[in-house]
Amino acid sequence: MKIVRLALVGASALSLAACSTTMSAESAAAIDAAMADAPVNAATGEQGTQAAAHDELFALFADADERSLKLNPLSALFRGDMRYADRLGDFLTPAFNDASRADARRNLAELEQIDRTALNETDQIAYDVFAYNQREMLDGLEPEILALTDVRPVNHFYGFHTFYPTFSSGEGAAPYKTVRDYENGLSRNRDYIALIDRAIAKFREGMASGVLETKLTIGNVIEQLETQAAMDIEDTPYWGPIANLPEDFSAADKARLTAAYRQSITDVRAANQRLLAFLKDDYYPQARTSVGLSQMQGGEALYNQLIEQTTTLPLTADYLHNLGLSEVARIKTGMMEVKDEVGFDGSLPEFFDYIRTDPRFKPTSREDLTQRYYAIGREVDAKIPAFFSKLPKTKLEIRPYEEFREKFEAGGSYQSGTPDGSRPGVFYFNAYDLPSRTTPGETTLYLHEGAPGHHFQISLAQENEALPAFMRFGGNTAYVEGWALYSETLGYPMGLYDDPYARFGTLDDEMLRAMRLVVDTGLHSKGWTRDQAIEYMLANSGMGRTDATAEVERYIAIPSQALAYKVGALKIQELRAKAEAALGDRFDIKAFHEQVLGTGALPLPVLEAKIDRWIADEAGTDG
Repeated sequence: MKIVRLALVGASALSLAACSTTMSAESAAAIDAAMADAPVNAATGEQGTQAAAHDELFALFADADERSLKLNPLSALFRGDMRYADRLGDFLTPAFNDASRADARRNLAELEQIDRTALNETDQIAYDVFAYNQREMLDGLEPEILALTDVRPVNHFYGFHTFYPTFSSGEGAAPYKTVRDYENGLSRNRDYIALIDRAIAKFREGMASGVLETKLTIGNVIEQLETQAAMDIEDTPYWGPIANLPEDFSAADKARLTAAYRQSITDVRAANQRLLAFLKDDYYPQARTSVGLSQMQGGEALYNQLIEQTTTLPLTADYLHNLGLSEVARIKTGMMEVKDEVGFDGSLPEFFDYIRTDPRFKPTSREDLTQRYYAIGREVDAKIPAFFSKLPKTKLEIRPYEEFREKFEAGGSYQSGTPDGSRPGVFYFNAYDLPSRTTPGETTLYLHEGAPGHHFQISLAQENEALPAFMRFGGNTAYVEGWALYSETLGYPMGLYDDPYARFGTLDDEMLRAMRLVVDTGLHSKGWTRDQAIEYMLANSGMGRTDATAEVERYIAIPSQALAYKVGALKIQELRAKAEAALGDRFDIKAFHEQVLGTGALPLPVLEAKIDRWIADEAGTDG
């Protein structure tokens, strides 16, 4: 699922500044500060050994990162590094897979030559994360895994057909400020066309091997492509750069680029039309009717691999299913308490229907919804300083999804800015089908997708030049989504949930993440149907049918991703409780948050080891 990984890296993911093999003055200062934290009784020779080991380690990181950027030019572009901005990358090719595999093996071999014990604690964390990432990459590049993933290159939730329009619109990550930027866009369009044709070829390989996507996901892709095809060229996102040609371009350049883009967009749309025709006429009739991964050839083994990849822990589907059932029961109790507090006499499902349908809980318009989120943002901003000592420099904007893609998007999402602040982070919210939207969960959604959720975690990491690039710009879903879900719980001490309906909203959103454990494993391990999963979610939460359907179809499209939220959040909550118990009055919530966020998105075992060391240090004990 390299396209998923790419999207995470790009959009958060997890979306970035240029890497340099030459250390900046800020980086050098940060490293010097870290060295100054070494024990006062450390010998000069020991510090010199640490410095030498550090230099060796970071030289490896810089070299590995440079090779990675050449293989993944979009990752560079999202960072603001324009050296490879004329390319998308050779995804879905044997050469790309072979090069990625060779890089990972080379990186591990070179890492083994470095004495981990000679590194300071921060560098040991970097060592461990780098090793974890390389091994995880190799696992995903095993031939038996690629035979199950590469042949399913597109569904309605991931794929270049949904990513690329916004990316190329002039409002996405790709800049359109210079003539060179525009030439790069034309070159990327040619790469996109080639990628779409390779995707068709990969789908055909899957048809031959019997590894097929579902009729549900492919049906949704067909609808997405038909929606795009129905738009006039000048109404498509692709036309955005031409509609907003810089005034300082010469008349000749404007005329030339306008003609070139009209032809290029025509060619892009023709490629999408080829994909659409193939999926409708050839693939959809053969696509599988089942929705669970375990019902796909080779799917059970793939799901087990995806669980560990997503959670960074060796967990089983049965364990996660039962954990989800337990969390659903606990949260239901809290919902009953809210129902009784507001004096609602009916049952809990009737209370859900009341929240879903009563006009008092409905936004009145897209503009009303936008202004509501603006107000929430201002309220949260006033509370943040009591919980965080370090704030992102990158600004945060609030926007609705564009109408061409809102139907198939989640309730909200986050797109990262650049470390230099030239592009802000964006919290997107969904205004599609407003009558199905409810207001009690708005604060929770903002805390998760905006501040202090994804915006803080991603921005603080990528702004930290003392970290190697893979820690600034990489990550794993359990940490990234776990932090965002944990951030929702901060609404309690911030006083944002004093209103019982706001408290119901956050319980309802937490219920969503608990239900994900049940439903994802139910679909992909226990044979649940789409309708069974939707009805389970409606019975146990205040979700509307539109949202519940979108959620379930998302889980069908990207198995295991939904498991990460609860697993990650429970781990961070567990570590905070451990720190509070060990430190008592010495516990500082700001210091804890700085420890969790200060070294980027860590695999959960690495995060736990780090927090355990911090607790021991704060308690004045050894190790």
